Amino acid sequence: MIKRVLPFTMLCLFAVFLVSCENSNSSTDSDTNAETQTRTLTDAQDNEVEIPDQAERIIAPYLEDYLIALDEQPIAQWTVGEGQIQEYLQDDLKDIPTINFDLPYEDVLNFEPDLLLIESDATVEGGKYEEYEKIAPTYVVKNGEDISWEERLEDLGQVFDKKEQAEEVETNYQEEVTKAQDQLQNEIDGNSVAVIWVTNNSAFMVAKDRSSGRLLYEDLGFEVPELTQEISEDAEADWTQVSLESLSQLDADYLFLVNSDESAEMFDDPLWNNIPAVENDQLFEFGPDSSWLYNGPIAYTQMLDDVKESLE
Repeated sequence: MIKRVLPFTMLCLFAVFLVSCENSNSSTDSDTNAETQTRTLTDAQDNEVEIPDQAERIIAPYLEDYLIALDEQPIAQWTVGEGQIQEYLQDDLKDIPTINFDLPYEDVLNFEPDLLLIESDATVEGGKYEEYEKIAPTYVVKNGEDISWEERLEDLGQVFDKKEQAEEVETNYQEEVTKAQDQLQNEIDGNSVAVIWVTNNSAFMVAKDRSSGRLLYEDLGFEVPELTQEISEDAEADWTQVSLESLSQLDADYLFLVNSDESAEMFDDPLWNNIPAVENDQLFEFGPDSSWLYNGPIAYTQMLDDVKESLE
């Protein structure tokens, strides 16, 4: 009797063991697949890119504004020149190490990213894309002078599978614009505004459809001064250099100044004081640590707050 029961018992135990192993292997395979799961997206240069669903080591220089808006954190942040960084984002990027704007190959390699997001076509010219692609999946985000910050945000929303969150960010911004229009109706109606940036004792004016220009003229509805209209016709960048002589004739009711050179000699020139908005005490000044030199949902929202605080 004992001899018959023992083999049967061992057989049962062996069967349980096999099932257990199969379940264990299945679980391991499932975990592995989850870790390596990707989605194939086509970027702005028609590259088919395998985007990891759970990217944790992201490098996206000059796109940090968008990442923060989508609750993503880069492992390195944009810098240029002598340690220039996007100061207006430092509440979220404090202690994040920097990487130069031109993405040196060795620096990228040392950060061991699992996703590279490229801000402009120029960054990957000359075979650079192929080099970066060897390090990590490399996605070129929508870019160019005709691409709005909303389009870039939506593109990144697709990358992170956060389409609805991107749309929510846009909706919230438009609601803030509507509130500002209501609050500033008297200041906006029939009045013009201009934005200049002073650096290295030179003045630059923002184009009417770029950066803060778009915010003021298109979103809020301020009038466009003649000088701004002129420089916008041939503008190849956000900012175009203008002479002090031209500024002295600037027919703007309000003037916003981004001052990166507080000791600039031009501020002591009589022509500066002849600018109507300066003469009428309608000059509003912001430092280079503000968001006025940048683009993105956070930059636009902060500029909007600055306009409201200045004119209310």
